[in-house]
Amino acid sequence: MAFQPQTPQRPLPGAFLSTPALNKLNPTIAPIPGPVASTGLSTLAGNDARQAKPSLPAQQPLVAASKSAAESLKPIDRASRTINDTLAAERRYPELDSYVGQGISSDYDLPVSPAWAPFQKVKIYDIPDKIFEQYNQAQVSTTMGLFAEINHAWITIDNALYLWDYTIPDADLIGYEDQANSITSVKLCVPRAGVFIPSITHVLVVATTAEIFMVGVSAQTSPAGTKTVALYQTNMSVPIRGLEINVIEASPATGRVFFAGRDDNDVYEFTYQQEEKWFKNRCAKVNHTSKGFAALTPSFSLGAFSQKALQEHVVQIVVDDTRNLLYTLSSSSTIRTFHMRPNNGLDLVISRSLASIFSNIGHMVSRSELLVPGTKIVSISPISATEGTKLHLMATTSTGCRIFLSATSSYGWSAGESTGAPTSMQVQHVKFPPPEMGPPPDMGVTFQQYQQAAAPLAPYPGAVTVDTQSKTLKTTRTAARFAPGYFFCFVDRDPLSDADMLFMSSPDSGRIARPQEPTQLTRYSEFGTWLNLGSRAEDVGLTTPPFAAASTPIGFGNELAVQFDEPVPEIAILTNTGIHTIRRRRLVDIFAATIRYGGGDEGLEGELKKFIRMYGRGETIATALAVACGQGLDISSDARVSNITEPEVLEYARKAFIEFGGKPILNENSVLDQAVPAIDNVRPSPRHEGLALYISRLVRSIWKAPIMKEATTPTGGFTVKPTISLSKVQGIQRDLTQVQEFLSSNRSFIDGLAGPEALGQARTKQEEISLQAEHRALHSLVVLISDIIEGISFVLVLFDERVEEIVLSLADSARQQVRQMTYEGLFSTSAGKDLAKELVKAIVNRNIASGSNVDTVAEALRRRCGSFCSADDVVIFKAQEQQKKASEAGANTETGRNLLNESLRLFTQVAASLSMEHLQSAVQQFTAMDFYAGAIQLVLDVAQEADRGNRALAWIADGRPELDPRKAAFDARKGCYNLIHQIIAAVDKASSQAPEMIDGHYTLTAKRRNEAYTVINNSTDEVFQTDLYDWYFSEGWTERLLEVQSPFIITYLQRKSPDDVKHADLLWKYFARVDRLYDAATVQVQLAKSGFALDLAARIEYLSRAKANASTYTTGIGRQSRQSLLHEVSDLLDVANIQDDILQRLKGDARVSPERRPEILKDLNGQVLGLTDLYNVYADQAGYHDICLLIYQAADHRNPADIISTWQNLVTATHQNTVEQGDAQPYEAVAECVRRLGLRLNLSDSTFPISDLLPMLEKYAFEFQRGVGPSSWIVDSFLDLKVPYETLFSVLEGMFYNDEAPFQGRNRRYIANDLFYVIKRSYLESGRSGGPIFGDDTHAISISQTLLALQQSGMDEQRSEECQALRFKIEQLLR
Repeated sequence: MAFQPQTPQRPLPGAFLSTPALNKLNPTIAPIPGPVASTGLSTLAGNDARQAKPSLPAQQPLVAASKSAAESLKPIDRASRTINDTLAAERRYPELDSYVGQGISSDYDLPVSPAWAPFQKVKIYDIPDKIFEQYNQAQVSTTMGLFAEINHAWITIDNALYLWDYTIPDADLIGYEDQANSITSVKLCVPRAGVFIPSITHVLVVATTAEIFMVGVSAQTSPAGTKTVALYQTNMSVPIRGLEINVIEASPATGRVFFAGRDDNDVYEFTYQQEEKWFKNRCAKVNHTSKGFAALTPSFSLGAFSQKALQEHVVQIVVDDTRNLLYTLSSSSTIRTFHMRPNNGLDLVISRSLASIFSNIGHMVSRSELLVPGTKIVSISPISATEGTKLHLMATTSTGCRIFLSATSSYGWSAGESTGAPTSMQVQHVKFPPPEMGPPPDMGVTFQQYQQAAAPLAPYPGAVTVDTQSKTLKTTRTAARFAPGYFFCFVDRDPLSDADMLFMSSPDSGRIARPQEPTQLTRYSEFGTWLNLGSRAEDVGLTTPPFAAASTPIGFGNELAVQFDEPVPEIAILTNTGIHTIRRRRLVDIFAATIRYGGGDEGLEGELKKFIRMYGRGETIATALAVACGQGLDISSDARVSNITEPEVLEYARKAFIEFGGKPILNENSVLDQAVPAIDNVRPSPRHEGLALYISRLVRSIWKAPIMKEATTPTGGFTVKPTISLSKVQGIQRDLTQVQEFLSSNRSFIDGLAGPEALGQARTKQEEISLQAEHRALHSLVVLISDIIEGISFVLVLFDERVEEIVLSLADSARQQVRQMTYEGLFSTSAGKDLAKELVKAIVNRNIASGSNVDTVAEALRRRCGSFCSADDVVIFKAQEQQKKASEAGANTETGRNLLNESLRLFTQVAASLSMEHLQSAVQQFTAMDFYAGAIQLVLDVAQEADRGNRALAWIADGRPELDPRKAAFDARKGCYNLIHQIIAAVDKASSQAPEMIDGHYTLTAKRRNEAYTVINNSTDEVFQTDLYDWYFSEGWTERLLEVQSPFIITYLQRKSPDDVKHADLLWKYFARVDRLYDAATVQVQLAKSGFALDLAARIEYLSRAKANASTYTTGIGRQSRQSLLHEVSDLLDVANIQDDILQRLKGDARVSPERRPEILKDLNGQVLGLTDLYNVYADQAGYHDICLLIYQAADHRNPADIISTWQNLVTATHQNTVEQGDAQPYEAVAECVRRLGLRLNLSDSTFPISDLLPMLEKYAFEFQRGVGPSSWIVDSFLDLKVPYETLFSVLEGMFYNDEAPFQGRNRRYIANDLFYVIKRSYLESGRSGGPIFGDDTHAISISQTLLALQQSGMDEQRSEECQALRFKIEQLLR
């Protein structure tokens, strides 16, 4: 049948990456509607509209969550997320209530091909001849039954009970013949906890005509897998005279035992306990339905001719421990519900007759011949709360109808309500028998003939008609239901024949999980088949553990999820000729069988298309992969379950996986969103979905499980056990290895794994992007498979060792992590890999400690789990072994030192892969053996390898920005350097405790110290040196920094100086120590000008030192440079001194308010301010005239008017202040001020104008200090400043001759006196020097003439005579 190719979609704007497209905000991404066009075999039967809807589990979403998240995922993280998503999707399998809802149905598929049959007959085990020999001796009665859970059958013959393992040919009989009464009923029960010893796993509850008693059963599994059973006497019995017990049932959860008889409709309980107590026997019989005396008296009635009338009685009891409910079915088809209360209570809460049930059904179906008076309920089966929320019970009628009932309470559904009891019961759903299609199979019609006569049903026709009149199961004798819905209906077709026909059906979980239409409600789809038993069925039981894919109703019935993880369900049916074993066929078995019996390529292709149509492409591909990997099972000719390994079957499964795997889909609409890379808008192919499904189903039982659990032995010892049996884990590993080999051998044929050459086949950009995304998705799963296989190998290695010792050797934190580590964490997280390496290290250390050869241990680890023990790991182990040998040989022996050097060489060889923990351990060992130099060198090598691009140095050079990825490189190296700090501390401590020299020779400790510091000083690792200097500084070892002889110290201090005053201070000190005085002065100037929190005194000190250093000759520094620096320093120092003057003056200035003082002092006691601010803001405002003059001097301000005015104000202010204070003569204060300023101003012609200043002082003395103090105090003040006599003579002479006020007339004598004083001092000075008087004769003649004028100026007599005498001496010298 050919399929027409679909119309290709038109390209959308922006679909090609090179096409500009509008970048919309928050675009709405819709899934691609309709089928996906493709060519080749993959277009067959499946790329229809339904393929766009993801099957269970859902495929990857079309749009990634975010760009950063998608791009940052590693392959292992991507695969882990895929597995988690797949497992989560499988856990969302619909609960039973969703497809067995209110209403009726009759959906069955009765397949024509035996390959599609839901169940398969495995084998018939014959009843041993010994049983027939005993049977022939029966006198009263015989009954038969199954203990399917322990693979045993049983038969009672009169008073004897015999058991045998029906799986063993000609098995030995286990007999119980220790009582004399005929046995009426037998039940195998789970006993109440604590009553019997642990070896008693079950109890046989045996009812006879006289009593009911218990027999202990010890059922153990032998190494061969068979069950061994031993019986033990318990001495627990209760008399039951008058009761003919026909039904016994027990609660597996509580061990309570209930029974009923044919003579009444009561429910009894067989209570038992370990020992007798007050008012309570060891065992007893309790009637929970009839009270008082009636409960003690057997019921009977007299009819005609004294015959016993028919009595309604219980024919079946079932228990639902999940809801604490007990149900009974009576001979009149009445269902009663009891609530099992704690403390052995049992209350009847609901009773529903058959008539009331049929009345309830009448609202669902108008009329059916299958639900009419005369119909009976032949069996009831409980539905646990873990299987369904609403549904509680399934009742099967004699016409084959299945009635699903729910029990409710006044506050809603009673599901899971362990303490509440329901109050009413309603019919929820009725499943009618399959339709009649030709003659049903009987003794004369074979199964194959019947299947050929039956017409196949379409799985989901457009309109479903419910057949409510089918008589296929009209004569149902009994039935049984097993979770998750296996239905076994035994039909007595021929009343004259003692043989049952068995109808078996099961839910089709694949279709239930994946409705064919998105809007269609999930239907109760079932596959059914017939089996002619050829004899009468006596009992039926489940030989495997009860099915449960989940512990909640959602996900409970997902058979597909557990088909590779849990045992395949098997049911045993006991007939009067043997035991039939029926095996549930998994979807993988059905798929393999369809290939095996398909009948040619055309038939196989049709079957494959049917699979895709029914279950979706992803599920089909997962199943095909499982078959290709040998998971398919079938019944062999010798009635054994074996793997299907025929090459043609595996080859077709391989072909299906490769050619029917579909293609990835690019959502072109999402490409418009430029925020998401195009590759993240691709949905991987169904092949990827199928691979993920298969992997997740293989690992589902271990994925979230912890690897190990700690326990205590009976003797109180410590033990560690695997949480999942190692045999199961090994099985998972084998299955995954098959997948790995399959993908490896077929990678060239699989799109996405074929390699780069496959991209060359892409015809468009979209196809290329799709292939890239497919490769990314498939490659991640391939990586995960490899990691899981190796991870399991590691777990096996771990449990091959003394795992208890290994766990105890770990640190507490690591041990806690090991306890919590899951298989998922081990397989897919870096933390799990790191923890595994911790365990590998512990394994190796334990073997080294025990004397094992490390090469042997490491090679074994590498061979079995290479990723956990790489080649580098082996080298590390060898290096550790050398350390241990060195320790044993003695660290200071020649052999020990050689071993340490060899260990260092090995560690250095793997420095790039050495973990921090290994490094710490190695350093500790080296340090303990005084191998300091080796330890330091190893740390330096590891740090260098950790940052081979030297990104840390670039980060340091750029100022250490916080939000910079290079910081991580520095942090990694910093972690290494911290170890060197510890080594240095150990070296220094050892050195401080031992002398450096003995008898003129260095001690061993001194040698080790010198070796260590040689490695440190010779290191060219600037990042290390920088970190080392930081550490020195943090420890306060500044002197050690100044002693460092390294080119990196100056770079380090220069880099730190702009940000830290202490480093800057160390920098100039280091320069000074190495005689780089010019550089020291430069740093000092920068400090003085810096914004650091330095007071003014410190800045002045720096400037003073800078001035001294700049004045000193430095090799390599030119004169001009030094002079320029010196000029800058001098100017700045002058300003700083001025500022200090203002600061000191303001501290004691009473005019400054207390509120303003701190602020002003803070401004001044810091950075050096500008002269303008100092003058305008402080000096001038405060009236500090002397400081104003200093500012004029520093600023080179030469305005005479300003200068004279300031001097005048200064003299006036000084006089006034002195007068006010009264602690000195005003002239003294003025003279001192002049002398001080003269020195500060350096007798500057501009700011210390003697020609103006001397007349000013003369006038001041005449007006304010006349006659006060020495007459020569003015001249003395200038002479103290070393003002030349000639200068003073010239100024005073001018004043004398100018005759200016106030020095006119007789007042000229004041000037004459000072002038004479100057001449006299000059004469004496020149006489002491031995040279010509007054310098030369010309000057002496001029002075002689001046003296003559002075005599005539009105001087007093004494001075006149002195003047004349001096003139005489001068003239004599001139002769």
